Amino acid sequence: MSSYDVIVLGTGGVGSAAAFHLAHRGARVLGLDRFPGGHANGSSHGETRIIRKAYFEHADYVPLLNRAYELWHELEDRIGQQLYREVGLIEAGPPDGLVVPSVLEAARQHNLSVEEVSRTDFNDRFSAFSLPEGDVAVFEQDAGFLFVEQCVLAHLDQAKQCGAELRTGESVVAWEASHQGVSVRTESDTFHAANLVITAGAWATDLLADLDVQLTIRRKHLDWYACDDPRYRADNGCPCFFFETPAGYFYGFPQLDEQGVKFADHTGGTEIEDPLTDDKSIDPADRQRVEAFVRSYLPSVSSTHVRHEVCYYTMSPDEHFVVDRHPEHENVAFAAGLSGHGFKFASVLGEVLADLALEASTFMPIAFLGCRRASLNVKRL
Repeated sequence: MSSYDVIVLGTGGVGSAAAFHLAHRGARVLGLDRFPGGHANGSSHGETRIIRKAYFEHADYVPLLNRAYELWHELEDRIGQQLYREVGLIEAGPPDGLVVPSVLEAARQHNLSVEEVSRTDFNDRFSAFSLPEGDVAVFEQDAGFLFVEQCVLAHLDQAKQCGAELRTGESVVAWEASHQGVSVRTESDTFHAANLVITAGAWATDLLADLDVQLTIRRKHLDWYACDDPRYRADNGCPCFFFETPAGYFYGFPQLDEQGVKFADHTGGTEIEDPLTDDKSIDPADRQRVEAFVRSYLPSVSSTHVRHEVCYYTMSPDEHFVVDRHPEHENVAFAAGLSGHGFKFASVLGEVLADLALEASTFMPIAFLGCRRASLNVKRL
């Protein structure tokens, strides 16, 4: 007889949400993680993450985003705390580039409110930003940012309140599955359940080795720069921003406190083997790229560097999520390869994984994220 209904391996952004949704439905849940909630060894930290609906990466994500927004608001209501702040989002780039045309196409397909901003209006409304000659811009009011560590901790707290057992300091060695159930072996114990959910982030490659999913880990830098210009403050109406530039894709957040304005380069990144053994020090080349962007596009932000963090993208071959049930083990569900744009979906992916674990299907349209899609070249079992 199984000790638990579901074991969740990895309780970061998506795993914490899965543990909550499972426990909220009455399942006996065990969540295992080698790190405590809100840790800085994966991709669910660094204070803030952008959330938006008009998704340039693929319009098929929009239904998932609509549900994600609903679930984030429901979580806020449960805990009585703000997790999402709507400040809007500027997205800009060449008219024949990837970002702006794809944002407008996603908005058209799903009847979303996205405003095309003329150059004159841009200069008037967003005077703190510089838009290069020839570039175009759009503004999505229904966008903003999530307080990332607070979201993870809220899901974990609510999971525990619903009866989930959460264990940290448990490094998973192996798992096995059969029609009778699953077993998970850690360095200190073995646990049994009817079902398994794998949400292991950068460690998903090892835990899904039998699928031969080609995931790679990229180190990404987050940098904060001092600023005394009030136009960049969130409480003064400054939005989040995402620019497609000749040097790559750069994004950032309005200033929240005295730590300054937060920036990151969404492009490239250094491929690494393991976040635990990675050198998290500042990369001078990455910093030069970010500072060149700041000078050109947000010229009133100072060059005084005040904070640095590192996070990790776990990349799939086509940079889309991999969310599915295991091809050989129907009682194993997983989410992997969120490719640097997954946190905003954590609430809905947690619900989807709960569906897959308990119901063997989900009402959400996730077929385009399945592990059998041709672009993954997944090993045929």
